[in-house]
Amino acid sequence: MGSVCFVSQVATKELLLRVSRVCGECYESFKEGEVIHYDMQSYRYLCQGCQEKLCEKMNALCEVEEEVGEGLFR
Repeated sequence: MGSVCFVSQVATKELLLRVSRVCGECYESFKEGEVIHYDMQSYRYLCQGCQEKLCEKMNALCEVEEEVGEGLFR
């Protein structure tokens, strides 16, 4: 499922010059040579760890399924 929700690519020097250099979730800086993932639902780049966590919460339609009881009013 993760492969249809994200576009994964190696962070080359050229790519890092054109995109945000930090993860859209945890704000960790990307390093040249690491695999980064473009979240096609939220239009942001994610590091490997944040992409994996988000994948666990997604359904087959790439939508994040919120846990019951999580929200402003519990």
